[in-house]
Amino acid sequence: MKATRVFQLTALALVVVSAVQVGWWLLDQQAYTLEKVQAVRTLYAGEARAAQALLAAGVEEARVRELLPDIEIDAGQAALAPAVERSLESEAARRYRQYAWEGSFFLLALAACIAVIARALRAEARVHAEQDDFLALVSHQFKTPLASLQLSLETMALRPLAPEQSRTLIERMLADLARMEMMVTQILESVRLERGRVDLKSEPVELAGAVARVVGVLEERARGQRIALTSDIAPGLYVLTDPLALDVVVRNVLENALAAVSPVGGGSVAVSARAGDGEVALAVRDSGVGFRPADGARLFHKFSRLHPGGGSGHYGTGLGLYIVQRLMHLAQGRVTAESAGVGQGACFVLTWPAAPVSRP
Repeated sequence: MKATRVFQLTALALVVVSAVQVGWWLLDQQAYTLEKVQAVRTLYAGEARAAQALLAAGVEEARVRELLPDIEIDAGQAALAPAVERSLESEAARRYRQYAWEGSFFLLALAACIAVIARALRAEARVHAEQDDFLALVSHQFKTPLASLQLSLETMALRPLAPEQSRTLIERMLADLARMEMMVTQILESVRLERGRVDLKSEPVELAGAVARVVGVLEERARGQRIALTSDIAPGLYVLTDPLALDVVVRNVLENALAAVSPVGGGSVAVSARAGDGEVALAVRDSGVGFRPADGARLFHKFSRLHPGGGSGHYGTGLGLYIVQRLMHLAQGRVTAESAGVGQGACFVLTWPAAPVSRP
């Protein structure tokens, strides 16, 4: 166990023991105050009996009052003076309030310490779990393209190949390298985003043109997977964001949609946009594997891959949608995901502030 975790657990144990001790102190002080009040009442009761005995022995009332000033005599009966009784009750109440305030303050402070330490322990456990997931994910995701590269190179080294065979192997190797480059880029980008090392510009960007460029890059891949990739965005819609950030988020969302449709043997991915209330929303609807409605928010967590398998050959780090969520947040926008259920497709909506002045 790491030294920091040992320290945290030790500190947590000490704080819990301190909280229990403060609680015991409160109970003990309350009992002590009650005991002291009862003892004083017993003393005053003794004085009242002594005064009554003196009166019975014929001592004058004035002399009894002089000897026992806290005792009041009324019609030959001795009793504790009401003012003294009120003073006794007031002092007891004051001590109760004092102990309650002091004890509550210390208990609140200790509870805050317990909450902070417990949160730190949970955060550390979550980091360790993410690190384990990351190592398992990277080892798995890099192993397949590396094995493919090795096989292709060994095949080319064993014997001369026909031009068509060489071209096929070269294209496969280039695809494997591009896949690994994409994974490394996503890992580095997620680290930069998490550490706040991203400085985004904010300028009007024409949405139809930006989306058309991304769609054009992905059209060939979509056709190869029998996916109809369409875009229907009216010209003249401008959003206020960083152009590179917009390209990244649109590309990641579209790649996620293609990966969701591929396992079902083909389908459609449709992109549309609408403007309203000072915002522009871009919707990406796919007919893919979908997800449970309750998992909509979890999709944007680090390393979340709700449907990366399902028979598809898609490789990913589980960071694409996390990057989308972070970039949209930094651009003062938002992203949401909805699905009617597994097998029902999904819809991702990217929303940016509309540019204050549209360009012609």
